[in-house]
Amino acid sequence: MERESVAKPSKTPAFLQVAALPWRRDADGTVRVVLVTSRERGRWILPKGWPIKGLKDCEAAETEAMEEAGLVGRVTTDPIGRFQYDKSFPKRVAAVAVDVYGLEVERQLDDWLEKGQREVRWLKPDKAAKLAADTGVGALILAFVATLTETSRPAPQPAESLS
Repeated sequence: MERESVAKPSKTPAFLQVAALPWRRDADGTVRVVLVTSRERGRWILPKGWPIKGLKDCEAAETEAMEEAGLVGRVTTDPIGRFQYDKSFPKRVAAVAVDVYGLEVERQLDDWLEKGQREVRWLKPDKAAKLAADTGVGALILAFVATLTETSRPAPQPAESLS
């Protein structure tokens, strides 16, 4: 939680941000996700930021993943989940809702805007869920990865008739 002030946040989110949950499958089928460190405090977070004028929210989330971790891929057009955190502003603390979009990573660039400002880690989902600093992100990661596992299972075959 980003909280450095004693001011109390509002219960209803005052602001909306967007985030990407970058993921890939290793050659053996293992799913890995990316977390990055925040620039100020080194907390493990999803790449996130403010909506960008002229872009859909999913495109803004995709842009954040490229700027913060050099990741390029295919983003979901609808959020896969939402979490909320308290953000410290110069004169107050406010509740911020974050819509999260899945990003299937196709490649990582050699150089990107915030390279050297953040650490980027590919992690197994259970490890990422434990490291994620924002409340609710761990559960969101595990729930999303569970949907990936379900969609990759072969369809059940009909039972053969005994007659």
